[in-house]
Amino acid sequence: MDLQALPEGCIATVVSLTTPRDAGTLSSVSRSFRSAAESDTVWDRFLPPDIHTILSSSSPSMSVHPPHVSPSSASKTKKELYLALCDNPVLIEQGKLSFSLDRWSGKKCYMIAARALSIVWGDTPQYWEWISLPDSRFEEVAKLMCVCWLEIRGKIETRMLSPATLYKAYLVFKPTTGAYGFDQQPVEVTVGLIGEEPTKNEVFLNAQRGLGSQGPSFPLAGPLRISVFNRRYIVGVQDFQLREIKVNEAQYPKERNDGWLEIEMGVFFCEGGEGGELEMACLEVRRINWKGGLLFQGIEIRPKRM
Repeated sequence: MDLQALPEGCIATVVSLTTPRDAGTLSSVSRSFRSAAESDTVWDRFLPPDIHTILSSSSPSMSVHPPHVSPSSASKTKKELYLALCDNPVLIEQGKLSFSLDRWSGKKCYMIAARALSIVWGDTPQYWEWISLPDSRFEEVAKLMCVCWLEIRGKIETRMLSPATLYKAYLVFKPTTGAYGFDQQPVEVTVGLIGEEPTKNEVFLNAQRGLGSQGPSFPLAGPLRISVFNRRYIVGVQDFQLREIKVNEAQYPKERNDGWLEIEMGVFFCEGGEGGELEMACLEVRRINWKGGLLFQGIEIRPKRM
């Protein structure tokens, strides 16, 4: 049977049951397949069912992108709307969240702004400062001045996420020239539903060792064990504890396309239909040493690439 002889509507229905990536591949088969693969019938299936509700909470003045590429529902075609949302996140919820789509799957992606995170001592200028940066998608970012107790938490309702999707959470940050206190000192990151035991991992925010897409700057033949000093200050007495931690590539920050760094915090499978809140946290509350000089843009939640 010659599939190209099928009515365009039938071809479009078949293509809509695949993925955005498959649709792009099928559009190169023939002229009839290209017409069907680029139709609104196909791309409307790739957009989230509640896309118009989501976009209704955004405004042109709160866009991350230039006005001429605004991903509004008034775009000429569904494909244009889809691609605009992949490349140009929009700010929603009064600028507390950014929303976009994963290009390959069409799944929802969010970034929680630093202002929407719970940061211990975040409103104390001695410890934290709020500044604006041209390369941030949000109006403000949090600048860590100097703290002993580092605790950052973010929450998002699971109903906002795409169902049947494995998500990864990332802390988005970058260092200033005077960053200190994080050399060979891991922080704890957790991800999990509130009321349930979260997954816990140790990662490093030392940007110099993690900079680049290949993880640590020194050769790794596999997982590496290094010794670090665990510092505690009790009534003026320094207590050093030598311990071993297991290091792997995922424990170091990677550079993003926007120039910021990100560190993986953990994974969460969203089944869909369940209520509750997903909480992500970054903690360094065991070693009471001073640290500072990092800028935090937010926490991003996006589908894991399979």
